[in-house]
Amino acid sequence: MIASKTDERADGLTKQSTLNITPDQIKKYDVAGPRYTSYPTADRFVEAFTEDTYQQALDHRRLNVRPLPFSMYVHIPFCESLCFYCACNKIITKQHKKSTEYLHYLSREIDLHVEHLGSGLTVTQLHLGGGSPTFFSDEELSELMTMIRRGFTLPAGGEYSIEIDPRTVNQQRLKHLAELGFNRLSFGVQDFDPEVQKAVHRLQPAEQVFDLTKEARELHFESVNIDLIYGLPKQTTKSFATTLSQVVALRPDRIALYAYAHLPERFKPQRRISQYELPTATAKIGMLSDAIAAFLNAGYVYVGMDHFALPNDALAVAKKQGRLHRNFQGYSTQADSDLIGLGVSSIGRIGATYSQNAKTLEEYYDALDHGHFPIVRGLALTRDDLIRRSVIMAIMCHGELQYESIELSYMINFREYFAQELTALKEKESLGMLIMEEDGIKVTETGWFFVRAIAMVFDRYLQIDANRARFSKII
Repeated sequence: MIASKTDERADGLTKQSTLNITPDQIKKYDVAGPRYTSYPTADRFVEAFTEDTYQQALDHRRLNVRPLPFSMYVHIPFCESLCFYCACNKIITKQHKKSTEYLHYLSREIDLHVEHLGSGLTVTQLHLGGGSPTFFSDEELSELMTMIRRGFTLPAGGEYSIEIDPRTVNQQRLKHLAELGFNRLSFGVQDFDPEVQKAVHRLQPAEQVFDLTKEARELHFESVNIDLIYGLPKQTTKSFATTLSQVVALRPDRIALYAYAHLPERFKPQRRISQYELPTATAKIGMLSDAIAAFLNAGYVYVGMDHFALPNDALAVAKKQGRLHRNFQGYSTQADSDLIGLGVSSIGRIGATYSQNAKTLEEYYDALDHGHFPIVRGLALTRDDLIRRSVIMAIMCHGELQYESIELSYMINFREYFAQELTALKEKESLGMLIMEEDGIKVTETGWFFVRAIAMVFDRYLQIDANRARFSKII
């Protein structure tokens, strides 16, 4: 556990702290639950939400005098090799000609959006994810960015990020990404330990990541993110501590630290991982505790549930200024925005709606061949959904909730509307996970370990559905 010392910080955590997490707490709250990249969560999407519903949302936005800012996500599903832990929508192939066909259909999808929204709309955030976006060649990435700029405006000062498989890039490729306008990189590391890498089928020397990070800084990328996962097979608190030391030495601008979600019944690649090689919940708490201590001691701001950032990084600044938001990619600096999701399985948000594209290439291509948006499901949010979304996002992003802000926004009496939920929170308060004040709720330092469990209290869908097998464990 973390050594005891008091040094208050702006993010609400102490530089070093003693976190009194008991075995009973771990047993009670090591349950399955959403990560709340949205509310309602994507498993609540319905097929009754059709292409017509999506088009209506786009048309309504076009008529809006003061529409929300735009973000864009492009899903590139291809990977050359399989990582056993992966739960993403991906296609394993070494046939790079598949990307040429995929680009053709991305162009069609972009054109459909321009038809309904008009051309030249400003996109202030762009993220390429996957899969491995760097499966695309330099020429294909250039073509993709040309397609996007043909229909939309990417202004100077925007956030343009891409996920990187370190095994697929070199200095020249990084230079090309900078020339295309990308200013943020995210390297998939997960763990530097060779035995862990072997167990998950992702071998990549630490030196490779160090070299690429150095080159990225020389090319003046504004932010470099490192993805880590704790709870992988063969990991121990000792081995993960070594990885943490290496990451601190690397000093990326951001760190995303995720708990491995072992759901082999849903994700076939995970069936190659033996559950007997996975660390226990207690060991995972130790890894998380050690990680928080290591990163806080190195000067990082604890942005939220799974993100850390250096104090001058845009994410840390947004946290300090109360502008932090949570979307389908995790924490975001853009407080509230519409999101266009392009590509197979992509999720979008337009106004008070969520939508998702077809999950297979065949279905995705077929819809576009017939001139249709490849929307297969989604959700039109109710007033109750919007109220609860605001509550859950305040907890997840800021660790506190002011009743008055919800009351003024939605014209409700918070204590009456959420009487059942406030009663349920008293147990968590007794366990030191939060403080219930006269005018609001504040998550404690210990409570951050269980922040998903706190947010779940306000999830109406979980209240009426006890089946949580679809979700990952909280710890």
